[in-house]
Amino acid sequence: MTAQGARAAVPEDLADLPYAALLSPHTGPLAVEGDYDTVHLDRLDVPEGTGAAGSRFLESAITDCVLAGTDLRGARFNDAWASGTRFTGCTLAGSQWLDTALVGCSLAGVEAYDAVLRRVTFVRCKLDSVNLRSAALHDVAFEDCVLRDVDFGEARLDGVTFPGSRIEQARFGRATLKNADLRGALTIDLADGYESLRGAVISPAQLLDLAPALAQTLGLTVAEPALTSHHDRSTTR
Repeated sequence: MTAQGARAAVPEDLADLPYAALLSPHTGPLAVEGDYDTVHLDRLDVPEGTGAAGSRFLESAITDCVLAGTDLRGARFNDAWASGTRFTGCTLAGSQWLDTALVGCSLAGVEAYDAVLRRVTFVRCKLDSVNLRSAALHDVAFEDCVLRDVDFGEARLDGVTFPGSRIEQARFGRATLKNADLRGALTIDLADGYESLRGAVISPAQLLDLAPALAQTLGLTVAEPALTSHHDRSTTR
């Protein structure tokens, strides 16, 4: 649940999409500034290095596709749904995502800096070495995901949640968090940026786990109190 209330359930199957009956199979390659309105891209193995910058995906479904090194710079995804798709080494810099869901997808080595994500849900996804520097994430949920070496440096996270997810060696340097709810995260392990957790909501148990890293960030030395001998106590009277 986000600060804005309960999040709508993400469709698990293609047939559950409200626009499923309107989808038509996509044929042919992706193109620069292509319009993909109510199309179904299924089992598409996009040739490495394909240019599709500025493309627009509206009420479209992407299932079991492989996009390797695809240039989707500045692409728009509105009411899109992706399942079982691999994004490897793709460029999604400056892309815009609205009311979109990714289910069981893999994102590795993806460049998505300066992207804008609003009401986007990742379900059972694996994000490995994804660059989200200076991105803006509004009401984004990572549900049961693995986020490994994800770079949120200088990003803005507003209403972002991580239920059931593992955050491993993520970077939050100079990020801005507002209503970011980390209580559902299974692990919170940062490579840097502990000081940027200001504005996040965590559980008491997570606070105990984070205490050593937070103390180091603040320059605190944690030590047992010095023992006072009987002789020392007598001389202070």
